[in-house]
Amino acid sequence: MTDIAVVDYGMGNLRSVHKALEHVAPEASVTVTSEPSIVNRAERIVVPGQGAMPNCMQALNTHGLHDAVVQAARSKPFLGICIGLQMLFEESEEGHVKGLNILPGKVVHFPAKAMTMPDGQKLKVPHMGWNQVFHTHDHPLWAGIANNARFYFVHSYYVETPDTAIIAAQSHYPFAFTCAVAKDNIFAVQFHPEKSDHAGLTLLRNFSKWSPSI
Repeated sequence: MTDIAVVDYGMGNLRSVHKALEHVAPEASVTVTSEPSIVNRAERIVVPGQGAMPNCMQALNTHGLHDAVVQAARSKPFLGICIGLQMLFEESEEGHVKGLNILPGKVVHFPAKAMTMPDGQKLKVPHMGWNQVFHTHDHPLWAGIANNARFYFVHSYYVETPDTAIIAAQSHYPFAFTCAVAKDNIFAVQFHPEKSDHAGLTLLRNFSKWSPSI
């Protein structure tokens, strides 16, 4: 039995995620897999992803993992990372592609006209580097993580959702944007916990022990 399955559809930093999970949960069986049957049998699912959203959605379908990921998001502890967060929503401006439609909302590009600090400093897109994350409500995955801890980001798009109840954290660049969502058995983040030092490893450790009510 696989305790934690890291879904491999050819579009994620799988080695870093895999090694980080093995480090924080040495007692767990962590498997990187592109097999839907293994995803279906695993107790917990991690869906990383990086690159362009259209390519990620196409790769998910090409590998036959679409249904397995949707079912996992409905039935077991699920962690989405970066594109693994974005694909949970209805659609993305990037390539005008449909997402998995599990959570309400859309993925939008950082607006060029808004990328200016109050002092006139111009901000670059993609948003790349360390930034503070502010919790909007308590969650078991925030245990042991300061409310202004810094995590590592690399992205040009972010999520907008009408369901404010699912927003678990925000960051600022230069305005507040959603960087983590949580609903039932789903927790998903825009940042990369596997690249985020102690805070990121703590989040992954919390996920490895999380038992949500499903």
